[in-house]
Amino acid sequence: MNYMKIDNTYIIRIDRGEEIVKAVNDICREENITLGSLSGLGAVDSAKLGLYSLEKREYIVNKFEGEYEITSLIGNITTKDGVPYIHMHMTISDITGAVMGGHLSEARVAVTCEIVIRTAEGTIEREPDPVIGINMMVFPESSL
Repeated sequence: MNYMKIDNTYIIRIDRGEEIVKAVNDICREENITLGSLSGLGAVDSAKLGLYSLEKREYIVNKFEGEYEITSLIGNITTKDGVPYIHMHMTISDITGAVMGGHLSEARVAVTCEIVIRTAEGTIEREPDPVIGINMMVFPESSL
């Protein structure tokens, strides 16, 4: 992985064999990124994408192995318990053009992955929602 910062923007290249979620987490911790958005593209040979089932109160994860283009990688960066919390979704396409997607829990780079993170000042903390069962953004009352 390699990256550079220009103003409030990080340009990142994640290399073959590296895990995307780990790489983004590593950069956010190293650079103390606590609030931002991200987008990316590239190719993976392994991915775990899911959907949160409110009924089951858990993520249903599908695993994909093979050659896939990342057609879209989007996400946001907030904090949970004071440390960066990365929330990403990814769509991938296979050789036939069929597209699959969902909440990204893990993906290994096959060729390259290029990500842009745009940071903002401040933090937005996440806390578990007892009704829904996931970590939801909590906005300070002063933000109204």
